[in-house]
Parts: sequence; structure tokens; C-alpha cells
Amino acid sequence: MFKKLFEIFRTQLFLARDVDENKAAITALRRELDELTELVSNLQHEIQSIREGERHEREKTLLKIENALLKMERQLPPPGKKSK
Repeated sequence: MFKKLFEIFRTQLFLARDVDENKAAITALRRELDELTELVSNLQHEIQSIREGERHEREKTLLKIENALLKMERQLPPPGKKSK
């Protein structure tokens, strides 16, 4: 009888310890998940900023090309007049 009671008490004790360990592990995992969520959010903002910067650079490059083409057009002789 005492042996059964001792086994039940022992099992309860181990279960309580396991529950405490699981609670601690869950808390650590939640903290890690929060950190990862913040990291992903920061990366998302950084990527968005980089994309915006790249878009501005493409626009500037296109404007430079357009300006260069316009300058070249001004240097060409007028159409219809052939020089001999």
C-alpha cells in the first residue's frame, strides 16, 4: 500500500517538474519568436527601403540617358539640309 502511494507521489512530483520545465521552455520559445518576429519586421523595412532607393536610382539613370539623347539631337544637323 505504501509502495503504491510512494509511486503515485513520485509520479506526481516528476509530472510537476516536467510541467515547470515545459512552462520555462514555452516562455523561452515565445521570447525567441518575438525576437524573430521583430527581426523579420526590421528586414522587411530594410528591403522596402532598398527597393525604394533602387527605384530612385533607375529613374535618375533614365533621366540621364534622356538628357544625353536630347543633347545629341541638338548636335545633329537639321533634317532636309544635306551638306556637300
